[in-house]
Amino acid sequence: MKNNRFKIFSLVFFFSCSVFSCKDLTELNANPNGVNPLTANPNLVLSTVLTEAGKVFVNLGYQDMAGVMQHTQKDGFSSTHNSYEWGGSQSWATHYDILRNNQYVYDRAVELNLELHQGITLVMKSMMFGLITDLWGDAPYSSALKGAVGGATNTFPSYDSQEAIYTGILADLEKANTLLSKNAVEYTGSPGTADVYYQGNPVKWRKLANSLALRYYMRISSKKPDVSKAGIEKIVANPTQFPIIMAIADDAAMPFAGNSNDDSWPANAVYDASATNYRRLKMSATLVNKLLDLKDPRIGIWANKVQIPLVIDANLPKGTDKIENGKRYLSPDKVLGKDVNTNPDYVGLPTALIGGATYNLSPTAEQSANNPHVSWLNDIYKQAKGPLLKSRLMSAAEVRFILAEAALKGWTVGDAKTHYDAGVKASLDTWGVTSSYANYIAGKDVVYNGTQKQIIEQKWISSWTAAAEAWFDYRRTGFPELTTGPASVRKVLPVRFFYMLDERNLNKTNAEAAMGKLETTTYSEADGKNSPWSKPWVLQGTGKPW
Repeated sequence: MKNNRFKIFSLVFFFSCSVFSCKDLTELNANPNGVNPLTANPNLVLSTVLTEAGKVFVNLGYQDMAGVMQHTQKDGFSSTHNSYEWGGSQSWATHYDILRNNQYVYDRAVELNLELHQGITLVMKSMMFGLITDLWGDAPYSSALKGAVGGATNTFPSYDSQEAIYTGILADLEKANTLLSKNAVEYTGSPGTADVYYQGNPVKWRKLANSLALRYYMRISSKKPDVSKAGIEKIVANPTQFPIIMAIADDAAMPFAGNSNDDSWPANAVYDASATNYRRLKMSATLVNKLLDLKDPRIGIWANKVQIPLVIDANLPKGTDKIENGKRYLSPDKVLGKDVNTNPDYVGLPTALIGGATYNLSPTAEQSANNPHVSWLNDIYKQAKGPLLKSRLMSAAEVRFILAEAALKGWTVGDAKTHYDAGVKASLDTWGVTSSYANYIAGKDVVYNGTQKQIIEQKWISSWTAAAEAWFDYRRTGFPELTTGPASVRKVLPVRFFYMLDERNLNKTNAEAAMGKLETTTYSEADGKNSPWSKPWVLQGTGKPW
């Protein structure tokens, strides 16, 4: 009996081996519905790289960086937005996740000889590493993305200097320019609809590569002016070899699908039934006042008018506080000693107020931010998607303002006024107010006056919903001239993010070496070297922004 059972077991084992080739358990434990990374179409991952990168940029530019650069302020749950109480909460984990996926697409593109994909991924690599070093300073770069092949050494990668990262970015962008120089029909394979920026158009990707190079040459212009001058002049001197974004049709701008909260405009009211996240974002007084002073037509695209304007009437009986015909009428005694803005159209929320929810005699101090006496964002920002709701990664307006500034420095890039005017027009075109351009550009404080301050202020305005880039310009130039508010944790604006706690714990030696190269300032205070008010290499010795 035992022999029979043994024979049966042997036959089963032999049969199993003949069917499954006696593979080991790890080979058998494969998901039949999954994608084999060794053979996958890189387009499957490229779409994720592009959409996740777009979300990172818009979440920065529309959320807390919009608070730092005073495009918006919050009147509820406002500490990180208005007053920079970050506490090391920012993390680059998402950025490196994108870079790991991007590296996979690049490696597969090399295996398959897909030069278009290689060029695209080098652009995205440059954009994401550029953002990381812009935000933090020194960071893992040459040793990054190698944890799977390098053992412990690359599990805890060393940090490259900020200077080395910018140098590497510029080299990769030049390589991308070459890879993207063919006609579309000459490439093997196309990203097609996986490319949510340019639908596989190599000419537009090439323009983005060279435009990003302009951005980063200007970024280091205070530290390496000769390198910046030579790089920018080389690009501008040969538009055939180095085409750049000069028309809004070539902007790197990602639309939103709007199918779920994950692929929709942030803080929309479609997937947030309470709409509290939308309502908490109010127009900042800094931006509103500048737009009103300039008679800027973009204000009506970005902001709603106040729902109930305030009217102070000395002829009213003492103690009057009433609403009639859509306005709130007050006698002077009701506003004595209070900060009141009676503009009938647009009222911005001042920077970092203590008790911002009660500003301008708000009838409620609730955190859901229902103040009817300040300007809310335009209703388009309630939507999950729309023609103006895009993650704006690089624009013709930005390129033109970079060239205007370069020309102002005396570099051979054309006429500063021509570029400045074109930058203003590109932004107005983008927001659908082209018809206002002639009157606007002739305005007393808009007509070109030959100053860096004016160029950067217009660039700051044009960076609406993309305020991170305005922050990087502010750090480099000190413009626009922004002041903090009473609830701000320091008397000046921050210039970088903290290195996060998990990085300082897990990659301690390398993180501490990077922190040691930061320059503490009088505003670093109890933070020590790793402070948002400590200066990374790109600012050291420049005297900017403060």
